[in-house]
Amino acid sequence: MSTKKLTSETDFTDITKDQLISDFKVVIADAEALLKATANQGGEAMAAVRAKAEESLAAAKIKMADAQAALLERTRAAARATDDYVHENPWRAVGISAGVGLVIGLLIGRR
Repeated sequence: MSTKKLTSETDFTDITKDQLISDFKVVIADAEALLKATANQGGEAMAAVRAKAEESLAAAKIKMADAQAALLERTRAAARATDDYVHENPWRAVGISAGVGLVIGLLIGRR
């Protein structure tokens, strides 16, 4: 029972992280577009702000790529662990799957 709860929490966390990565990529793209749009604006202050923003975006891109790689590695590790568990305990996996299917069937049948 605790394994199922942990798996659900992990799935929710992975979904949230995937959404966060996606949203952050959109923000970075919008910020880059804004920097390009203001490239023709003059002034030393504007150039300094633009340079600082470009540095921050570059650092954010690197951190995002690292986070995405770490998330991908954790996902692969979870998939390997699940595969190993199913190969080591095939009947237990079949029983759990049948139980989950039964519960879902009962819940759908109640409607």
